[in-house]
Amino acid sequence: MNLAGVLPFARETLQKAVPLNGVAVDATAGNGHDTAFLAKLVGSKGTVYSFDIQEQAINATKDRLKQEQLEERVTLIQEGHETLSDHLLPDHQGHIDGAIFNLGYLPGSDKSVVTSSATTIEAIKQLLIHLKPKGIIVLVVYYGHEEGKIEKENLLPFVQSLPQHEFHVLEYRFTNQHNDPPFIIAIEKRKP
Repeated sequence: MNLAGVLPFARETLQKAVPLNGVAVDATAGNGHDTAFLAKLVGSKGTVYSFDIQEQAINATKDRLKQEQLEERVTLIQEGHETLSDHLLPDHQGHIDGAIFNLGYLPGSDKSVVTSSATTIEAIKQLLIHLKPKGIIVLVVYYGHEEGKIEKENLLPFVQSLPQHEFHVLEYRFTNQHNDPPFIIAIEKRKP
C-alpha cells in the first residue's frame, strides 16, 4: 500500500514539527512507544513531557526509555494530561513543538480506564496556548468502544470550531474500512 497507515502518518506529521532540541508532549504515555519516538526527535538537549494516569503505563514507559537510553530527555508525569500547564517549565511555556494523544485505553490493561472528552479537550486547550507557531498536535482517535464513541462525538465539534485564521485542522482516515478504524485529527497552529 502506498498510502500511509494511520500510525505512520502520525509519526511523519510529528517529524515535520518536532526539531532537534525541541519540546514535545506525549499526552498518553501508554507503553512508551510515542514517548521514545519523541525523545529521539528532540535529541539529548530536548525535552519530552509524558503523561499517564496509570502506574502500569508510567512503569512500561520508564522501562522502554531505560532500554533505549532516553530517560534523561523525558519527564514522566503520573497525572492526567489536563494538568499539562502545572508541569511545564517556564522556558517551555509557549514553546511546545508537537504533541500526540492515543485516545481510548491502554492495550493489555483494564479497559474501563479510558480517556475522556472532558480531560482531552482541556489538555488540547492548554496545548493550543503553549504550542509554537507551526507546532502540531496529533490525536489518534480510537472509537471502537462505547466511551471512545462518546469521546469522538464530543471531540469533533470542538476541533471543527477552532478558528480557521489561528489553526489548520485535518482529519486523516480510511473511509471504507469496517469495525470503527482509528483515525487522526491533526491541529497545526498558524503563524501569528
